[in-house]
Amino acid sequence: MIHFVGAGSGAPDLITLRGKTFLEQADVIIYAGSLVNPQLLDYAKKGCQIYNSAKMTLEEVLDVMFAAEEEKKMTVRLHTGDPCLYGAIREQMDVLDEKGIEYDYTPGVSSFCGAASALNLEYTLPDVSQTVIITRMAGRTPVPEKEEIAKLASHRATMVVFLSTGLLEQLSERLIAGGYTADTPAAIVYKATWEDEKAFVCTVGTLAETAKKNNITKTALMIIGDVVTHSHYNRSELYNPAFTTEFREATK
Repeated sequence: MIHFVGAGSGAPDLITLRGKTFLEQADVIIYAGSLVNPQLLDYAKKGCQIYNSAKMTLEEVLDVMFAAEEEKKMTVRLHTGDPCLYGAIREQMDVLDEKGIEYDYTPGVSSFCGAASALNLEYTLPDVSQTVIITRMAGRTPVPEKEEIAKLASHRATMVVFLSTGLLEQLSERLIAGGYTADTPAAIVYKATWEDEKAFVCTVGTLAETAKKNNITKTALMIIGDVVTHSHYNRSELYNPAFTTEFREATK
């Protein structure tokens, strides 16, 4: 059996209870060493075989899984954050489906959630933004043309940008071309929820300057939108005494 497990955003105690249990039981762990906190490997039992997939190809990862299955061993494929975001899990699952190998998937705390916690943010403030766009800049690997940053920016929704720390000048240009103003609030969160987490509030126009000033070159998320400064929003209807819900009647 193979368990795909989300490692969480960084802090080792943010892995789910289910994920921790699988790590403790695993005979084989294949972890994304470029981003997964190595402290999570402390949960592994004595004798567990541990592989760092940062140094492996897809085919090499699959070969380890196949070998473990032949020996009736339990494998944990440990991905950063929640594997559904930029985790490259589907290409693994498709091959496992072809081979008839059983697997499941345990979600984790994504770094975009960890980044919000670093700044005590609510991404969906009433009358400010009710939409969160999760995306990245096109770099060595492309994005679909219809998802080009400027096109997404035209919505003026909250935007969380992954995998783009080295492209901040271009990111600012495309955000402004799409409709954000240069003074739109923005933030850079480095290694969200790790011990060395850093967070900086800036603007769309000063993203590159802020990163350079603080020596941020990788492993960061960018948050774009007025929710960053939460300077104007309306209270929610959910807790409004004048609003009836399934669980209570309006009182005034």
